[in-house]
Amino acid sequence: MIELNKEELLNISGGSISGTMINAFARAINSILDLGRSLGNAIRRISTGNLC
Repeated sequence: MIELNKEELLNISGGSISGTMINAFARAINSILDLGRSLGNAIRRISTGNLC
């Protein structure tokens, strides 16, 4: 095992993109797509007159 001194420990940087961040982006994209589908469906139903 390598032992690092204090100066070397301060220079350590982690990864740029984590799994949690990717999951959050995927959920955000899915939410936007669902919102678009709902809006498109509502517009289509209003334009064709198929309202309940």
